Order: sequence, then structure tokens, then C-alpha cells
Amino acid sequence: MRPETPAPLTLQEHRELARELRAANARMGELSKMMLSVYGPNNQAAFTFQKVADSLDRLCQDMRAQAILDCPGFPVDDLYG
Repeated sequence: MRPETPAPLTLQEHRELARELRAANARMGELSKMMLSVYGPNNQAAFTFQKVADSLDRLCQDMRAQAILDCPGFPVDDLYG
């Protein structure tokens, strides 16, 4: 028996998720810059903050690509920032 294929996110769901991810991405970028300025580039915590910020940015890029697949014909290129 094959598992059911999950339904893709709707345009409204992508809009809501994008709003949350944009806010989280912006805040993580701010925190990462703050940690870098406080602790310097050779600090493990500052390094990890930067890696998390980079990963969140990558997630937004991946979700932008997924939104294009999930919502063909709709203007979703700018949803995730």
C-alpha cells in the first residue's frame, strides 16, 4: 500500500508561512550581527548564530522555490523575501 501524497500548501498557507519566516529571518539576521559585534568572529556562539541565520535564509529560498511549484500561475516569487 502506497502512502498518501500530501497536498501542497495553498497560496494562503504560503502567504502566512512566508510572513512568519520573513520575520524570523530578519530577526535572526539582527541577532547574528549583534553576536558578531559583541563576541567577535572567532567566537563559537557568534559562529553558530551566523550558521542559523544562513540556514534560515536558505529555508526561505527553498520555500520560495516550493511555492512556485505549489501555486503555478500565481505571483509568489516575492513571498519569502
